[in-house]
Amino acid sequence: MVAVVPEAAAPGAAAARFRIALGVEYKGSRYHGFQRQRNGVRSIQEELEKALTRVAGGEEVTISCAGRTDALVHASGQVVHFDTGVERTMFAWVMGCNANLPPDISVTWAQQVPDNFDARFSAMSRRYRYVIYNDQIRPAHLAEEVTWNHRPLDVERMRAAAACLVGTHDFSAFRAQQCQAKSPVKTIHHLELMQSGRLIVLDVRANAFLHHMVRNLAGVLMTIGAGERPVGWAQEVLAARQRKAGGVTAHPYGLYLVQVEYPEEFKLPVRYLGPHFLSGLPDVLER
Repeated sequence: MVAVVPEAAAPGAAAARFRIALGVEYKGSRYHGFQRQRNGVRSIQEELEKALTRVAGGEEVTISCAGRTDALVHASGQVVHFDTGVERTMFAWVMGCNANLPPDISVTWAQQVPDNFDARFSAMSRRYRYVIYNDQIRPAHLAEEVTWNHRPLDVERMRAAAACLVGTHDFSAFRAQQCQAKSPVKTIHHLELMQSGRLIVLDVRANAFLHHMVRNLAGVLMTIGAGERPVGWAQEVLAARQRKAGGVTAHPYGLYLVQVEYPEEFKLPVRYLGPHFLSGLPDVLER
């Protein structure tokens, strides 16, 4: 990172540094995940860093994020931070970035934070929503923003199965083989199923998630909702602690990082939960 020293600074004086946090939302369909890739394929991180570098007048900016979402996964509540020696208003960071970003990525807010803030390590919990379109006919609209399931799903069966997954457990059966987390033990604070018309929303909040954990939870619950497995199968999968016991990993379309929670001391802005197309539905989907 290149330090920018103001002209008025005394010889040998350290340049002022600022740590800025940003709220970010994006449609992940055309990106190979959040993290910058060595093979040069498009990533959310690369696009954000290019835009921030332009706003910073050419000073190279590197960001850290709250959660490295996979390819094709979306976000309405991602949080990132970066350090810079360039002074801008928070409005300028937001509007300048959005003027230089592709239309499927937006910065929603900016705030200066103390040096001890870290978008990833300061987070207390993360919240995801997995949106299912349940109909015999595949949707032409929102096709990359919902997961289509043609099998009739019984939401009450899915809710009953989800109950055993709440709490602190070893989620080895719900982690991808390539998961690099040190421990499979995580705490799910809530796991709810909400329905409005043909849309079913799986809403899950936890202290942290394993690789593909939400998609594997969705896969198990949809299998039970379709009547292909009994309600008690979710408990059997959990107890097995082996990925092969958990069935098919659900499609990434329909998965959104919607919220990251931090200690109140940082006073970060709070926006409504996404994704946006749920905002017009009954209040149960806006909780």
